[in-house]
Amino acid sequence: MERALEARFSDLVNHPKDTVAKINASRSRHLWLRRRDDEDLVLTTAARAEQENEVVSATTALFTAMMRQDGAALSLLIDVVPEAFPWVRFLPTEDVRAFVVELVETLRATEAIDNPAPVAQVIESWKHTAEAYADPEVHASLTTDATDHGPATEPPSNV
Repeated sequence: MERALEARFSDLVNHPKDTVAKINASRSRHLWLRRRDDEDLVLTTAARAEQENEVVSATTALFTAMMRQDGAALSLLIDVVPEAFPWVRFLPTEDVRAFVVELVETLRATEAIDNPAPVAQVIESWKHTAEAYADPEVHASLTTDATDHGPATEPPSNV
């Protein structure tokens, strides 16, 4: 996938027509606006944003329908998910299945609220789980019964 062309946010403010015209020069129809004091922005056309939303919706609908209709589709998705998310190799088999089911269900649910943040959260959470499984020391510390040392004491006052 082609990376979006870049411009400074100040270019958009000072030369809006020239800066917006760069969108047409990009095959991706995106312009990455770099900002010094805040998060970068991506500028695109409304038509392109609608097309991207349509692609995500169609893909989600296909995956959801396949999983509902055929248990073999779920098995196939579980088999191929390591190609898209290599870190799932550190998860136990039952957790790979749980990740796939949660991911597809969350994809479907986020369409109703038009917000992809929950999908990103599912992926990030499962990736952190895989990281814990990948490190034997971390995994052991999280799965070993800990001794309760009682209530924490107040930290000393530095006044």
